[in-house]
Amino acid sequence: MNRHGSAPPDDVPLVLAREGHHGPVVHATNRTARAMGINKGARIVDMRAICPELRVEYADIAGDRRALDNLVLWARRWCPWTVRDGEDGLILDTTGSDHLMGGEAAMLIEMETQLSLLGLTSRLAVGPTWGAAWALARFGPVRSICGGDEASWKLGALPVDALRLNGETLLLLRRLGLKTIGAVMDVPRLSLTRRFVKAALDANPLMRLDQALGKTPEPVASVNAAPRIHVQAKLAEPIFDPTSYLPDLCEDLCEKLAHTGQGCRQLHLIVYKTDGEVSSITVATSATTRDPNHLHGLFRDKVEKINPGYGFDLITLAAGGVEPLRLVQNSLDGGSDDDLHLSRLVDRLSARFGPRAVTRPILHQSHIPERAEGQIAALATMDRPQIATPKERPIRLFDHPEEVRVLYAVPEGPPAQFIWRRQTYRVARYAGPERIAPEWWKDRPGTRLRDYFKVEDATGRRIWLYREGLFEDGRGGDPRWFVHGCFA
Repeated sequence: MNRHGSAPPDDVPLVLAREGHHGPVVHATNRTARAMGINKGARIVDMRAICPELRVEYADIAGDRRALDNLVLWARRWCPWTVRDGEDGLILDTTGSDHLMGGEAAMLIEMETQLSLLGLTSRLAVGPTWGAAWALARFGPVRSICGGDEASWKLGALPVDALRLNGETLLLLRRLGLKTIGAVMDVPRLSLTRRFVKAALDANPLMRLDQALGKTPEPVASVNAAPRIHVQAKLAEPIFDPTSYLPDLCEDLCEKLAHTGQGCRQLHLIVYKTDGEVSSITVATSATTRDPNHLHGLFRDKVEKINPGYGFDLITLAAGGVEPLRLVQNSLDGGSDDDLHLSRLVDRLSARFGPRAVTRPILHQSHIPERAEGQIAALATMDRPQIATPKERPIRLFDHPEEVRVLYAVPEGPPAQFIWRRQTYRVARYAGPERIAPEWWKDRPGTRLRDYFKVEDATGRRIWLYREGLFEDGRGGDPRWFVHGCFA
């Protein structure tokens, strides 16, 4: 399509140009231009001499790359493993997925149909390996299907260009008279090994041949691959709101999870739009679950964040953070009282207000009170074990200790009377001290130790009070007193 969004007629030779060393060169061609002998990499000036009616548009290489990356995600409507192949192709690992669409032939027809609705012309092939599919899609017949036992003879008839080799190696092979893949296969392997033993992958015909025939593995390493357990809803017409389909999708997904004895901690709702884009939202849980009603409730007020574009015709609900799930009996009748689970309240609050709005405490390896405890999102998993605290700590610990003014000090123990927050407190009883030394590997030189006291005033209020420093400890002046927290 051109910059105005309208596709040119099929009988018009069209090329996309990019800047070369000696002026614009051909970056891509349509079928009509290729039929007239215009090849990629040729100078535009030379091609205009061959074809005066040639139509030239400048390529947006960065934009094409972004569009192809979006198409990688959009192509997961057929299988979870997809990856970009060069600058103009996609590789899909459809193992185990083709039977869901009626077989490989029906799957290719479906792919060609959906791509044509996006205005894209495609050449499709199914092969036992990445290399075989690449070769057949570019040099074989339209919609090729090649079984594992057919690779040798189907690839043998293709030109040597189908081996994904660089230009210098292809030129060398042609000079040697090896113009087809079959001709390369007929050459004694030892002779080719001696010639290309130190060559790189794109310059080694033996390695490329082994990849195409499946003798050397070449897996599809998909980036951000879709989760393994998922369900889909294919729509006859594009829609703009997936809400009505969510209950059934959650039910179907939880049935799959129950069949495998697992639960999930994340759900990914993905819609595949008719313009080739993909939009998604994710919800998370604080504990592994497979309750469809609870999972469906997490999408409340979140579906509106999906950008439907011009509509979407496929909805996918995928499970993330899949883990084994054991059913626990917590009632006398043998069932489970799920309404009492705190995790469900955490999930609903986090879904409503955001994951950062609901937190939980986490313990750290430190004797310093303000360092021994932190806060993390309640939905986050623990990456370290909880460390038990041997000492009693206040139910409320201040972020920053608040200094108090001592009115009546005593030689040992806490002050008999002090002022805190403009109020005077008289100590009725106390317990302590609990001495906490500085952490020399973290604290600055000169940091003073602390002596903590649990004090109770005449009204029964219990306060955690500490003295910072000792008399004549050589680390400052007189000791200072601070309130660090309050007990229940």
